[in-house]
Amino acid sequence: MALRDERVTLAHGGGGKAMRDLIEEVFTGVFQPPGMEDAASLEAAALAEPGARLAFTTDGFVVTPVEFPGGDIGKLAICGTVNDLAVCGARPLWLSAGFIIEEGTEIALLRRIVATMAREAAAAGVRIVTGDTKVVGRGACDTVFVTTAGVGVVPPGRAMGAGRVQPGDVVIVNGVLGDHGATILAARGDLALSSAIESDCAALGHLMEALLTAAPGTRAARDLTRGGLASALNEIAESASVGIEIAEEALPLRAEVVGMCEILGLDPLYLANEGRLVAFVPEDQAEAALAALRSRPEGEGACVLGRVSADHAGQVRMRTAFGGTRIVDMLVGEQLPRIC
Repeated sequence: MALRDERVTLAHGGGGKAMRDLIEEVFTGVFQPPGMEDAASLEAAALAEPGARLAFTTDGFVVTPVEFPGGDIGKLAICGTVNDLAVCGARPLWLSAGFIIEEGTEIALLRRIVATMAREAAAAGVRIVTGDTKVVGRGACDTVFVTTAGVGVVPPGRAMGAGRVQPGDVVIVNGVLGDHGATILAARGDLALSSAIESDCAALGHLMEALLTAAPGTRAARDLTRGGLASALNEIAESASVGIEIAEEALPLRAEVVGMCEILGLDPLYLANEGRLVAFVPEDQAEAALAALRSRPEGEGACVLGRVSADHAGQVRMRTAFGGTRIVDMLVGEQLPRIC
């Protein structure tokens, strides 16, 4: 083992032997990309299918703390990028990973993050094929930032998008909401809150494949990250020029999350999620979609939240437990920064 340092120094970003040792022992030795060129050469039989299309996404992760119950920044990076591809109907295949590391960061922490990324990538069926590493001085970033990009393939004949959503479609989520946001809030320790909740962080590529096999007419899907369910529903309603009606009593929320939100004056509809999606499915395929989602661990809590309406286009409305109706608007500002 050539790397004997316990913490990252500026020399690890200087382009010499220290940098090579860090990259080879902490990153490429674990990810095992195909070759050590400046760019990865991508090959897959799926690319040769007539009518297949490439999907490409990119994302940055700056969560604090970088390790939290249920995951770490590495798990977020893999799952978040896989999910961005999956909800567009793509089959995720390849990822890149770029690291901005603060001087003084523990090498052991980097090893844990990288091990998590390798494990999650393998489970999701994707490969980390290229990347980059930079080291900055103390205070120039907060421990470590991760930037990922992902490439996937959309099979021939598969078409999804917000503009395809139609009145009568059923609105489905794959499980309880708000766990990730509540977990990060408690993990920061600023408010002396204690909770047994863990982040819902999970890769949803296999879940989306199960959904699209059972309900090939699925119109659109969104992963519920920053802004939570409310923001995702508003984006769909505006893009498709439809109304969306959900029921408060149908919302899958843990009592602990509801209680935390009541104490802090937060709305769980806007809490971030990292392993949750909302799907818009034709009514005649809704039961098949629910069965497919519930057949996988990531979708065991799948349920129907409501329906798409031709009325009040561009608005999301919720029937309250008291029998009234309220508008669920787009989030203004940020309930909790540095969430992912």
